[in-house]
Amino acid sequence: MEELDSEPTVTLIPGVNSQKKQMCFDWGPGEMLVCETSFNKKEKSDMVPGCPFIHIIRKNEDVYSQILRKLFNESHGIFVGLQRIEEELTGKSRKTQLVRVSKNYRSVIRACLEEMHQLAIAGKDPAIGRQFSIQVSSLSAMELIWNLCEILFIEVAPAGPLLLHLLDWVQLHVCEVDSLSADVLGSENPSKHERFWNLVTVLVLQGRLDEARQMLSKEADSSPTSAGMCRILGDLMRTMPVLSPGNTQTLTELELKWQHWHEECERHLQDGTFASSPHLESLCKVMLGDEAALLEQKGLLSTWYHFLVSRLLYSHPTVKPTDLHFYAQSSLDLFLGGESSPEPLDNILMAAFEFDIHQVIKECSIALIAQPLLWIQHERVPLAGICLRTLCSSQPVAAGERKALKVLRVCEQRQMTEQVRSICKILAMKAVRNNRLGSALSWSIRAKDAAFATLVSDRFLREYCERGCFSDLDLIDNLGPAMMLSDRLTFLGKYREFHRLYGEKRFVDAASLLLSLMTSQIAPRSFWMTLLTDALPLLEQKQVIFSAEQTYELMRCLEDLTSERPVRGEPDAQQLQDDDVETTKVEMLRLALARNLARSVIKEGSLEGS
Repeated sequence: MEELDSEPTVTLIPGVNSQKKQMCFDWGPGEMLVCETSFNKKEKSDMVPGCPFIHIIRKNEDVYSQILRKLFNESHGIFVGLQRIEEELTGKSRKTQLVRVSKNYRSVIRACLEEMHQLAIAGKDPAIGRQFSIQVSSLSAMELIWNLCEILFIEVAPAGPLLLHLLDWVQLHVCEVDSLSADVLGSENPSKHERFWNLVTVLVLQGRLDEARQMLSKEADSSPTSAGMCRILGDLMRTMPVLSPGNTQTLTELELKWQHWHEECERHLQDGTFASSPHLESLCKVMLGDEAALLEQKGLLSTWYHFLVSRLLYSHPTVKPTDLHFYAQSSLDLFLGGESSPEPLDNILMAAFEFDIHQVIKECSIALIAQPLLWIQHERVPLAGICLRTLCSSQPVAAGERKALKVLRVCEQRQMTEQVRSICKILAMKAVRNNRLGSALSWSIRAKDAAFATLVSDRFLREYCERGCFSDLDLIDNLGPAMMLSDRLTFLGKYREFHRLYGEKRFVDAASLLLSLMTSQIAPRSFWMTLLTDALPLLEQKQVIFSAEQTYELMRCLEDLTSERPVRGEPDAQQLQDDDVETTKVEMLRLALARNLARSVIKEGSLEGS
């Protein structure tokens, strides 16, 4: 039966009094029906007004909202369709098809997001509006992450086109500029609008230089004194080298042109061309990739990844994918400035920039725990869902072993080996904490984790030393080839086999196995005294079990063990008592070994004489 990590929460149903009325309930898929009954009424005086309603109780109303159901169904269809054509996809057609499917999936998320956004704005109930706003934030983060992963892991954009994709990514997800543009351009005199220069600056930060030039032309028309400066800066924007999608120039050519353009911008700044206009001078510094000038616009950039893309655009336009994580980390550090810590979304994006897809999914799973509305309950979930749900392996304890097994099956079907190991290891650790050693060993074997299997095997052996018997005998007896996972696990299995042979009175086989465990060095040194003690009943049998050669081997093992006993300081009473017990054991073993050696020599001599 599945273990509960905490007591279930009590759900109070309005109008229902379970103290006065007997309740009736019936389970359904994902919900439960509850109503009052007239059962077990003893007296008419107990008649009290009841609740005439049948209540439907659901675990999470969000999952049943019409918009989210639409999202689940459409994205599920996309995922199933991809599974059908996956084997047919090869070469370039595979990449093209995957990009198409990914964009289709993002369009479904965005359509759902926009519909929720409209409902959040139009809703009359503030509580419902807040609920929709939370869902909009969650879906926005999902699409932001998915879009970046599409660029880095599916498109696999090389240097040059990589920056173009990142610019599109920022422009799509930092959309405040569009409302700002509508506000400024909708005024009677845009160049005199209080946020005019904010608009020009954010257009430059997003690489939308044609739109920025149009705004500068409005400033030039309304202010003749700055017309010349606006024209020069506009020309710099127009001539900035950019690698367009259909352009055939090489990266080397682009870098040479960009370096020449950068020097021209630097010359105008040094000559004081824009000195009389702080706004234009600040824009020129931004276009030079000046970090201080960029950080001055932190309010307009709003996020560190916007700062990263703007910084790359004007400092490293041909950045290679392999160098991306260096700039991402430094941009995050510069933008936060030690004033705050990274949010979960920041960690996910950083893992993507480091090209660590497993860490991306793991971070997503951690964030997903706090967003239960995104738990998709279908086994065949959409592309994002399978990643997020599967890698909730970082928190499988919350789901229990039954649900963890379901997630494991999905992982194994998708051949996600690392995730299978992660889930199994976490469940093994949970079982060890609960002192369920059999379950812990089973999970560590499934995870193929030799180190953890060794740890659990040691716990089994320690338990044996304390209690004199093994727990979970069925598991240990049926280890099979799994016992080869680690030396300690092999020893545990073979030591249990020794006890089984002894119990079946197959003393000769048991003695050979016991000796081989010691001479092959597979037994831990700390367990040698236990093994030698186990040999005592065999040494005292009427029949000679150990041969003379085997007895010599046991003597050697005993002497090796006693010669390595550590020299301790002033012993306390407990140490003295333990030493007395140990000394008694050694003396009994030496006596038994000596007697057995004499008996075996006589027996073997008699056999040779005959």
